[in-house]
Amino acid sequence: MAQIWASVKEAIHGGRRDYTEGSLPKAITLLAIPMVLEMVMESLFAIVDVFWVSRLGSDAVATVGLTEAMMATVFAIAMGLGFSTTAYVARRIGEQDAPGAVKGAVQAIFNGFFISIILGVIGGVFGADLLRLMGAGPGVMEHSGYTRIILGGSIVVMYLFLLNAVFRGAGDAAISMRVLWLANAINLILNPLLIFGIGPFPRMGVVGSAVGTLIGRGCGVAYQFWHLTRGSSRIHIAAGQFQMDLPLMWRLFRISLNGMLQILISTASWTAMARIAAIFGSATLAGYTLAVRVIIFSILPSWGFCNAAATLVGQCLGAKKPERAEAAVWTAGKINSAFLSSLALFYIIFAPKILAVFSSDSHVVEVGSSCLRYICFAYPLVGFGMTMMQAFNGAGDTWTPTRVNLVAFWLVQIPLAWALSQWTGLRETGLFVAIFAAQCVLAVMAIILFRRGAWKLKKI
Repeated sequence: MAQIWASVKEAIHGGRRDYTEGSLPKAITLLAIPMVLEMVMESLFAIVDVFWVSRLGSDAVATVGLTEAMMATVFAIAMGLGFSTTAYVARRIGEQDAPGAVKGAVQAIFNGFFISIILGVIGGVFGADLLRLMGAGPGVMEHSGYTRIILGGSIVVMYLFLLNAVFRGAGDAAISMRVLWLANAINLILNPLLIFGIGPFPRMGVVGSAVGTLIGRGCGVAYQFWHLTRGSSRIHIAAGQFQMDLPLMWRLFRISLNGMLQILISTASWTAMARIAAIFGSATLAGYTLAVRVIIFSILPSWGFCNAAATLVGQCLGAKKPERAEAAVWTAGKINSAFLSSLALFYIIFAPKILAVFSSDSHVVEVGSSCLRYICFAYPLVGFGMTMMQAFNGAGDTWTPTRVNLVAFWLVQIPLAWALSQWTGLRETGLFVAIFAAQCVLAVMAIILFRRGAWKLKKI
């Protein structure tokens, strides 16, 4: 127990450990713990916004929901840039090329700046028009200031993802975690103060939530730059090193394009599934939505293991240790599969009770429980599939997981869901069978392609 607690403290505190040497389970643990906590903190932004805004009525909640739907594009771009950045920085760190890692981080910063300025100007100026295009009614349009602020402040979202990708690639996962702790702490405090006008703060309504979120994220970004420029992280950027290298900027951007597409393919497929579920009525759609939300939140620890594997892959390939990189992924995959299998067993047994917490409608609970159980049946395989998909990204091979997503979600899941739900007697159950099948296809494809080993030869 003392040894476990010592590992937890080391993971949270951070350090200068060389992850290309020593025990793989230890390396995965030290990287995964802060990455898991980072993912939990990221999810809190949306939860806090909805929790307080829900006190303002359905129009305010709808404004947040529609804005988050538009922000999905910003998140996809930020995550795509993050994939290439983590891979490049990790590779240079593994090669013991600190100046090269710094150069890559600087070019990623420039890429993020130019892209987010374009997105921010579009969102800030045309936020109300975008809301209208999304079908917002008069009540929602009254809160368009929220949308303009959130979309206009895209640069802070971009840098939160991008600079944390730099830290993860360098092996400074604890810094990434602390960034989100700080940003969320400020967001948690400011949101109710600005929404309801508590004490000396003005009552701003739903716009106050946007301002609080923007300030919280902005402080997180300031903290990131503080670490990067003061020399406390493995990546230390001096003032004179902020110089553009156009060929490297384009190289990183080109790699990230597949990463962006990878995320968009996945998120768009779940939107399409929701559209099919809506055919069977609001109760079915609600049950499906609740089950997916439960899944998304509960598998956050899995992403910690996956991101740890990605960092180890990049650093070990840079250190010319492809065998260690492969072993790291299999080890992380086994841990991830064991975690998800335990979670699956829990959900399969207690699904109705879990869904009943969110809805008192028996039909919603029944549909959501069925969906949750079918997804969980694939979890032992999904643990390996998720890990290997992120390992490809860690190697700089963003095209392979993009292809796998395209096949699993758009050539298997969507057509199969439509066929089973419309042309058989399965109805909504056909959707859940299709999700199970697609998850299995994704995992099997990822395992086969990973075993072929082409990712070991990827240059970045």
